[in-house]
Amino acid sequence: MAEAPDGIRVEIYDQEYHIRGELDPEYIRNLAQFLDAKMRSVAERTRTVDSLRVAVLAALNIADEYHRLKSKHETATKQVNEKIGECNEVLDQVLKQAV
Repeated sequence: MAEAPDGIRVEIYDQEYHIRGELDPEYIRNLAQFLDAKMRSVAERTRTVDSLRVAVLAALNIADEYHRLKSKHETATKQVNEKIGECNEVLDQVLKQAV
């Protein structure tokens, strides 16, 4: 994987892609490596050789991971906000008693 004059050149599942954008080139390479590894893992587990099918299954796998992490993040954020609210109530009570 190298930098091409028209962007970043990466290889995903034995296919070369030229990617242009404003993202950091190293980040793009990491994304490509991640996707390549995911596709190879899917292909190995399903014994599928059709690259389009492998890509779709990898995309579904990544989407599942994303939505699970998003749900965990939303749950954690809700819990943190509840704790902040509780702490604010306690702090308000303490400040009222101090006055």
